[in-house]
Amino acid sequence: MSDAVTEATPIPAPGVSADAAAARLPSFAEAFRVWLKIGLLSFGGPAGQIALLHREVVDQRHWIGERRFLHALNFVTLLPGPEAQQLATYLGWVMHGVRGGLAAGIVFVLPGAVVMLALSLIYAMFGHVPLIDALFFGLKCAVLVLVVEATLRISRRALKGRAAWALAFTAFVALFFLNLPFPLVVLAAGVVGYFAPAFFSHGGHGSAKGDTPALIDAVLASDPGRLTRLAAGARQAGYIGLALWLVPVAVLMGAVGGTYADLAWFFSKMAVVTVGGAYAVLAYVAQDAVQSYHWLSAPEMLAGLGLAETTPGPLILVLQFVGFLAGFRAPEGLSGIPGGIVASVLVLWVTFAPCFVFVFLGAPLVERLQENRALSGALAAITAAVVGVVANLAVWFALRVLFDDRQTVQAGPIALDVPVLGSIDFAALALAALAAVCLFRFKLGVLRTLGVTAAAGLILRFGTGL
Repeated sequence: MSDAVTEATPIPAPGVSADAAAARLPSFAEAFRVWLKIGLLSFGGPAGQIALLHREVVDQRHWIGERRFLHALNFVTLLPGPEAQQLATYLGWVMHGVRGGLAAGIVFVLPGAVVMLALSLIYAMFGHVPLIDALFFGLKCAVLVLVVEATLRISRRALKGRAAWALAFTAFVALFFLNLPFPLVVLAAGVVGYFAPAFFSHGGHGSAKGDTPALIDAVLASDPGRLTRLAAGARQAGYIGLALWLVPVAVLMGAVGGTYADLAWFFSKMAVVTVGGAYAVLAYVAQDAVQSYHWLSAPEMLAGLGLAETTPGPLILVLQFVGFLAGFRAPEGLSGIPGGIVASVLVLWVTFAPCFVFVFLGAPLVERLQENRALSGALAAITAAVVGVVANLAVWFALRVLFDDRQTVQAGPIALDVPVLGSIDFAALALAALAAVCLFRFKLGVLRTLGVTAAAGLILRFGTGL
């Protein structure tokens, strides 16, 4: 029997009272366990993480409807920072208010942050550890299949009509072939949808047609004032979060100075200018952290990215690795392992505190505007573009998992990242095929598929020497 049958919460019938509908909501403890499960399994960058969120709360449990999920996804796509973590925060808030948003957002990051801290410490002390590399090699190959599956599933649900398909294809071409900035692609899609909503609003926003009945929609229909109450708490939490983020930064810069003040200021800037998620962050960080601050070398930056790609949680956790090495090597005050830990926590704080601020201050407004036709058209067009973005991420990820070497072919404005065919990693290809069989043929689910491929990765690396 599938998870969708065993775990889905019964949807209240139309016309039930607000109290009766709210009573069907999963308890905070039950929701917390689901958010924690997602945090522990959120491998593969934003595409895989969004796919996992969709599978858990839309497909299996029917807590959130397709329309609301895509509406929230479009909103967080426009924000600076990691979109998958912000999406989890948004959905947690809709379910259980501020405490739900905090729980979903924090446990989405916490497992990966703990792993990343441990790996950063090991790397600083010993360099690469073959056992850890082998374990995460299998996981990375499985995540590639999850990302492909997500691309197929999201495209089926989000692309309704020729205009949406054309926009998704255009977004893919703009990103993969022309290397245009992610924010520009998303903004252009939003403008197109805003001025031509009739072509896009049926793609999951202007109408709920085809949307699976969802628990939260039934609750909100029975209790229209619920969102207003949630909005008041969200605004308050947003302003408090703003103070908790900026005051420590001001104190460090004004009274402390040195490496820790530089870290607080630098990564606070990253938190507000890096629209486009973790991949947009890397260009900023690699240039300044390596060349200006000299916190680490370029090869170490690449090593940190490799660690972040194979751990659960947002890819932006690579910033934690940068912070750890900066604190570990700090020339003044606290340094070594204590310095690395303090710097790591500081970077996490100034990176993710703004994410909660943006969601808590923006989500209530976005919820109120769900029925606005022009905005719905804009967000639905962004959804179509996001399909192209996810497809681009899937190809980007596949090139790096399945091939050891790549080269860029330039032809006018087109810059194509082409794999060197002789560098194909047959072990990675075999593990990806194994993951595909587990997921598509035997339908083992995410957890068991990840477990099988992780074990197979260990066997391949240590048993055969591949």
